[in-house]
Amino acid sequence: MANHRADEKRFLDDRGTHSITTPNGLNPATIMEKPVRERIIECFYWKAYCFALNECDIVTRVVEDVNFIGGTIGDSQAPSPFLCLVFKLLQLSPSHDIILSYLNYGGEKFKYLRALACFYVRLTYRAKDVYELLEPFLGDWRKLRRKGRDGGSRLTFLDEFVDGLLTKERMCSTALVKMVNRVVLEDLDQLEPRVSSLGDIEALLEESDGEIEEGENGRGEERGDGSESTPEVTEKNGDGRNGWSRNSKAPTPEAIEE
Repeated sequence: MANHRADEKRFLDDRGTHSITTPNGLNPATIMEKPVRERIIECFYWKAYCFALNECDIVTRVVEDVNFIGGTIGDSQAPSPFLCLVFKLLQLSPSHDIILSYLNYGGEKFKYLRALACFYVRLTYRAKDVYELLEPFLGDWRKLRRKGRDGGSRLTFLDEFVDGLLTKERMCSTALVKMVNRVVLEDLDQLEPRVSSLGDIEALLEESDGEIEEGENGRGEERGDGSESTPEVTEKNGDGRNGWSRNSKAPTPEAIEE
């Protein structure tokens, strides 16, 4: 009986060619840097849990195995399960409908699945689609655990993670493809201006400035001439005699003796 072994290096074609390209036109096999790719295919998690996975199995693996987001971790720079599953998605090149399904999973149980799908979208989609798909999740405040290269853990949030994907050049040990600025896409009428969850920021600032000016005018009317008056402060000696104010002349030595 012949032995069959998955040759993952077939995906990592030395010539840099691949039959399937991502929506942004990149070769999925070369999106991650070569040292990271080699660490992934040689690590235990990849060999033990990522063999023959399909798009449905990805959901199970994320729910059972992923409890933090991160890239390569620790002194050995071992790839995290999160990073391994991102690479598996690059290998599978799932359809747009499947990615939307990942993104739309809600609840505490599937928050890392949404983070995984957001990261995949950032790596493989065009700038216009990245903004349209990820910006709605800037209102997702679910807590995530994150590990850095030194292995230390910290608390983050899904909206913070998404904001990093939209603004940073590197996340989870992976260089992010440079995107066209959102303002440029707005000028080209490819995107509508983004409305903050706070509302119209310019209108709020104008309203705030109007309230400050109104308050200053009200204080000026109370003073009559609009000028700032200095409150009269009376200081007395120990027995309460010879009081004087800051608006009056200082008492002379003769007055003090009297």
